[in-house]
Amino acid sequence: MQTAVERFLSYLRVERNASALTIKSYREDLAALVEYLTDVGSGAPSPGKLGTVELRGYVAALHEAGYAKTTIARRLASLRSFFRFGQREGWTKSNPAKPLRNPRKSRSLPHFLSSQDIERLLFAPPVAEPAGLRDRAILEVLYSAGLRVSELAGLNSADVDFAGGTVRVRGKGRRERIAPIGSFAARALKEWLAVRRLSPREKAGPEAPVFVNKFGRRLTTRSVGRMLEKHLRATGLDRRTTPHTLRHSFATHLLDRGADIRSVQELLGHKSLVTTQIYTHVSTAGLRAVYERAHPRAK
Repeated sequence: MQTAVERFLSYLRVERNASALTIKSYREDLAALVEYLTDVGSGAPSPGKLGTVELRGYVAALHEAGYAKTTIARRLASLRSFFRFGQREGWTKSNPAKPLRNPRKSRSLPHFLSSQDIERLLFAPPVAEPAGLRDRAILEVLYSAGLRVSELAGLNSADVDFAGGTVRVRGKGRRERIAPIGSFAARALKEWLAVRRLSPREKAGPEAPVFVNKFGRRLTTRSVGRMLEKHLRATGLDRRTTPHTLRHSFATHLLDRGADIRSVQELLGHKSLVTTQIYTHVSTAGLRAVYERAHPRAK
């Protein structure tokens, strides 16, 4: 089993050019299956001998253990990919994970901040010191461009175009997009870059990280989360807020102010419009305003 897993991960790395994070997720998902099979039997059998019945038992165990539906769906996707690779390699004739259905998702509405709360948060960092200038630039860019925190952490100097008012972003699946940033975010970014100090380990020039920690090394996504938690405590804002909340707020505020959903989809870098449509459920205030402006008998 372990040999097949390692060959599959090597295939993802070499032939599919998968990211390190993607490979890590597949490794963890397949390790969880091996652990289950070892617990219920005398050891993990050859993957070619596994059938839908055994995998159905594994999925049932995940449900009983209280795993989130999204986690179970992801693990099923990993299994389908693994056994599809097995069909290609010839060690299984069929894909036993294919008949298994994903659990039905219960979509919760995304948490977002009001415009007033966003403004309080953006002005929380003290700009009299470099760390404060960096924190404000991070918050401004996250909200102005609707970036994922991983996209923000991956920004390089060459990705910033002040003349065009944009940043080049590498999103999920290594898809690139150009994201506009507003004048407030651009100004905060310029002020931060003027005081940024790079570690000797980081390359200067086009590949230099835009956001660095106190040691001058590229900022991690976890560090951005800790930074946000600090400013949430200082402002007394909702502690459920995460860096992704600023992305949710970005999309919700655009729709509230009349942006069309396809434009918001492009700005967010969503592959499917279905992913973007959840924001329409939290934009009723904007829909009401459009209705009152447009319908002859609304008032």
